[in-house]
Amino acid sequence: MKKIKVFFTILLCISNFTLFMGTPSTVYAAEASDEELLNDEAEAVAEEEGEPDTRIIPKGVTIGGMDVAGLTVDEANGVIDDYYSKYDSVKFTLNANEQNFTATGADLCIGPKDPEVTVKAATYGSYGNFAERFKASKDMEEGRTKDFALSTGANKTGLITYLNAASEQVNDEASDDYLTRENGEFVFHEGTSGVVVQIEESADVLVDYIENKWDGNDATVDLVTEVKEPRGSKEELAEIKDCLGSFSTDYSSSSANRKQNVANGVSFIDGTILYPGDEFSVLNAITPFTAENGYQLAGSYENGTTVETYGGGICQVSTTFYGAVREAELEVVTRNCHSMIVTYVPASQDAAISESGGKDFQIRNNKNYPIYIEGYCDGGHAYFNIYGKEEDDPGHEVKYETEITAVNVQNTTWVADAARPLGQMATTVGGHTGVTAKLWKIVYENGQEVSRTVYNNSKYNPSNRTVVVGIASEDPNLSAAMLQAVSTQDPNTIAAAIATYAPGVSNSTPFVITPKYQVTNPGNSNSQPAEPAQPATAPAETTVPDTTTVDTQNAPI
Repeated sequence: MKKIKVFFTILLCISNFTLFMGTPSTVYAAEASDEELLNDEAEAVAEEEGEPDTRIIPKGVTIGGMDVAGLTVDEANGVIDDYYSKYDSVKFTLNANEQNFTATGADLCIGPKDPEVTVKAATYGSYGNFAERFKASKDMEEGRTKDFALSTGANKTGLITYLNAASEQVNDEASDDYLTRENGEFVFHEGTSGVVVQIEESADVLVDYIENKWDGNDATVDLVTEVKEPRGSKEELAEIKDCLGSFSTDYSSSSANRKQNVANGVSFIDGTILYPGDEFSVLNAITPFTAENGYQLAGSYENGTTVETYGGGICQVSTTFYGAVREAELEVVTRNCHSMIVTYVPASQDAAISESGGKDFQIRNNKNYPIYIEGYCDGGHAYFNIYGKEEDDPGHEVKYETEITAVNVQNTTWVADAARPLGQMATTVGGHTGVTAKLWKIVYENGQEVSRTVYNNSKYNPSNRTVVVGIASEDPNLSAAMLQAVSTQDPNTIAAAIATYAPGVSNSTPFVITPKYQVTNPGNSNSQPAEPAQPATAPAETTVPDTTTVDTQNAPI
């Protein structure tokens, strides 16, 4: 009894001395709760990402009755993990929608309710107010033990991840009311209700059960479900009767494989209904680009060159759809131009798709009524029509014009070919002219222009062409002279060498590229037509500003 009185007398004296001298900064820390201090301690360790926690747990400290004194925090965590591993194979039958599936303790992330219990053990005696820290230190000095309770719990974040995937086994998704277009007419089809697992609520139920009701053995738990009713109604979908926008592109000159890819991609979009506010991803609708999904090998852009990939040509699908979206004046959420210019639409009117690069074409239904997307092919053309309820006045009209703001002519790489006759040329890589362009949206009301705005900006990279020049000759001097001319990479020098050393050689390959495109300016209604581009004496390059996001990954063209 005397020892206890002396102890509290000391505490009282220290407390009075503290008040007399003023409050030191350490006292402010004592105002925080033990839990806050421990959280701060844990966060400080967590910030040292990848660094082992080597703090030592003091003598006499146990966790759930297990002796962990002298272990580091990481070592103690291993002991805790071993303790809970006995629950990894325990089976939980999870009921939902009159069905069930089985999960294990490992699936449900069973472990300590307090994951920071080892940090608390290692820092015992260094948190709390002065009296608590003093008592903890005194207890350890005098050999008294401290046991930290070990309660069982489940990691909710891990549970949510598991349920998001596993609940698909029992979910019965609602089927919205929908339309089909048959013989030029819309046919209504009634949807069905569904039952789906509520992930957050079900995770809470499992955490509560494991922490408060579970006895450690196999168990059965009912998950939380919700009935989902189909969207739409016959009356609402009956409003879809007006064609809001149409667009088509020509692919009649494509290979059989490319034609198959275009028709396949269009079929995945055909019949889509978007309710007001709905977003639609073309990439999600038409992927994966695999043989199993109906795609063939055909040409696509990859890092500035053309290669054979499954789904080659699919960008003509998204580009055609982009045209119909513009005409219907739907909201564009995401659109990317190609890395190099395509030929089936004018510059700035394309929309690239790239599964590996994540390039997508996404739209949102910004109308007040549902819309129906119709897509079809006739073997040589791809078509998209967008139907809905016309909300604009009859005199409302939109047009789109491409403006070429800069042309960047590709360079030519000249390569000597010892197997080809002297002076004979052949193009092995065609190359592309680079273009910077913008698309103007012009709105008319009753035939009068009321607005003209930039709809998008696009930049298409040039790619070099490669031309081989023959240097084979019975006269080594002529071969050497031609080789020297080719090494200059100057078209005038090469042309002069061919005329001198190989007169009469017939070549159709041009020495200088005449640009296919010229700068235009439809943004200025008072401007005069631009002068035709003049052939240059050597490949020229015009600096162009970077005005858009460019698809530099794989993009089927």
